[in-house]
Amino acid sequence: MADLHKQSEREHEHENEPQDRPRSRTHPTPSARALELRGQGLRLRPWDAESDIDVAAWLRGYSDPEFRRWNTPLKPLDAMEDARESLRLRAEWEAEGKCRSFCVEDAATGAPLGHIGVNEIDHFIRAARVGYWVLPEARGHRVATRALRLAARWAFTDLGMHRLELGHALGHDASCRIAERCGFPYEGTLRGAMFEAGRYDAFRDVHLHARLATDPEPEPKPELEPGEA
Repeated sequence: MADLHKQSEREHEHENEPQDRPRSRTHPTPSARALELRGQGLRLRPWDAESDIDVAAWLRGYSDPEFRRWNTPLKPLDAMEDARESLRLRAEWEAEGKCRSFCVEDAATGAPLGHIGVNEIDHFIRAARVGYWVLPEARGHRVATRALRLAARWAFTDLGMHRLELGHALGHDASCRIAERCGFPYEGTLRGAMFEAGRYDAFRDVHLHARLATDPEPEPKPELEPGEA
């Protein structure tokens, strides 16, 4: 699972920008809630904060021990109302053009499988960060790999991004493999760039991967590697 807490940490990052720097443009939002991506057996569609099914899936994702091993949300989600408010907040960010959040579904059954987000969208420099998680019962079927490929293609072609970054906690080998498989090569290690698991007073290093719009499309690899989501 790639790191997801950066969006909240940088919510106000533009407040102290020099006044002569052009401001990041917000992405047009009239059809934002109608956006849907399909491919590779998946359907990516907006989360619905008013749907109990979506709220329950969001809560399960954030409560999952494997998620919490590799991510430390700034605000823990312990109940349905916490999850609902979290989804409503993401909807506000989307309306402001800061991110796009997708519920990943099985295209045939409609069952929720996980989440993928394009976060910290900067239309001036044309860069964003991607993050994802997969529900426990959906792991082992390359859901994260397939969803990341779909979301990355959309971000480059429709959203107009030039660079997408993906960060994960040092030691999260499965996320490393997913990133490489989806054309996000390792670029370096960021020291102390995210919280330790379950703590806000200690930090751990992050592997940084990135992909450019000019990079070649990654070749599909049919084999499933150990631990891949």
